[in-house]
Amino acid sequence: MTIGLEDGTMAAQAVTAIDVAAERSRTAGTAGRHYFNAAGAGLVSDGVLEAVVTHLRREQRVGGYEAANQVADEVAGVYTAAATLLGSAPDEIALFDSATSGLRGVFDALRLGAGDTVVAPRSSYVSQALRLLAMQRHDDVRLEVVPSDATGAMDLEALDRAVAGASGRVVVSAVHVPTSSGLVEPIAEISAVARRHGALTVVDATQSVGQIDIDVRAVDCDALVTTGRKFLRGPRGTGIVYLRRGMLEGVGAWAPDVRGAVWTGEDEWTMDGTARQLETWECSVAARLGLGVALREALDRGPAATEAHLVGLGAHLRTALDAVDGVTVADPSASASAIVTFTVDGVAGKEVSARLRQRRIDSISVPASHAQWDLGARGLPSVVRVSPHVYNDDEDVRVLLEGVADVVAEVRA
Repeated sequence: MTIGLEDGTMAAQAVTAIDVAAERSRTAGTAGRHYFNAAGAGLVSDGVLEAVVTHLRREQRVGGYEAANQVADEVAGVYTAAATLLGSAPDEIALFDSATSGLRGVFDALRLGAGDTVVAPRSSYVSQALRLLAMQRHDDVRLEVVPSDATGAMDLEALDRAVAGASGRVVVSAVHVPTSSGLVEPIAEISAVARRHGALTVVDATQSVGQIDIDVRAVDCDALVTTGRKFLRGPRGTGIVYLRRGMLEGVGAWAPDVRGAVWTGEDEWTMDGTARQLETWECSVAARLGLGVALREALDRGPAATEAHLVGLGAHLRTALDAVDGVTVADPSASASAIVTFTVDGVAGKEVSARLRQRRIDSISVPASHAQWDLGARGLPSVVRVSPHVYNDDEDVRVLLEGVADVVAEVRA
């Protein structure tokens, strides 16, 4: 891991350059468009697509259960690949259909109630923020939203005070990279504060895994959740949870399922002691096989090399966009990721994104309703978000910058 650990500086290690041409050659979606929405859904490779389609055809021929039996070893390999990428053990990995489902699974399993406390950053994503607000309203869980410091990241001194003064069981709902900016939160330091006070740390790494090299042991978090569809470039309908071994001991099973429990008697059951106690039986085996291919491709490409490439590309885009008259880069100063957000004077983010799409440039507008504690607090109704990946070349960047400049000129005209 290089970002979000210790002082946030890049670790001194040799990394190989990313072969952008090779990545483009195995990514059909790069043809004819300039795709800058990896933070929404990264373009899948030809290998990922082939894995999904091949298994769907297998299910067509022999049926879903029989097809799953035939690829049981390959599915087991998905857990191993995810564990290798995150620096955990395979039995600490659970697979879900989304990061949101994974976060809900973790928080449901913790069974927080009246008198317990969740501490969250202002960078929280809408789905998790609403979940926490609902727990506050319906379960009497105390929720404390920690202010940001001058860099835009979570204020660690305020976090320390919040956790030290919290009641009951305490969980820090941390975010690594939010949806609303390129901010990189200091998750290792956040986990250290929580650990010092006996609190748990659950990290939303939805926007970071696949672009930032992460080691859960170095971060020392208790759980980490991510999605397959974004920077990992896996299929939609996939998610990954890292659950530290022993984290749920003594809590008791919540919503046990045949996947992670055995019904042993009239009113008795035993639970799987691994992270798979969070899973349910039904899933898309085809999607998981595609996720496995995406994970292996990420490992082959090199997490450190990918991070160095994407962080550099993000920095270049911020500098270049900031130089366009009428454009304001909206990222806080603690932004060191491939996600770049900006506004265009006098034009709503949705309109900017639509005008870029007419030029075959894919971006997305993030409204304040997706990040009220961040964008709402900063008085930003929306931002335009661009997020490149390893398949974006210099021509893509040139077209994007020219496209943004053209949109500004159109508005002024």
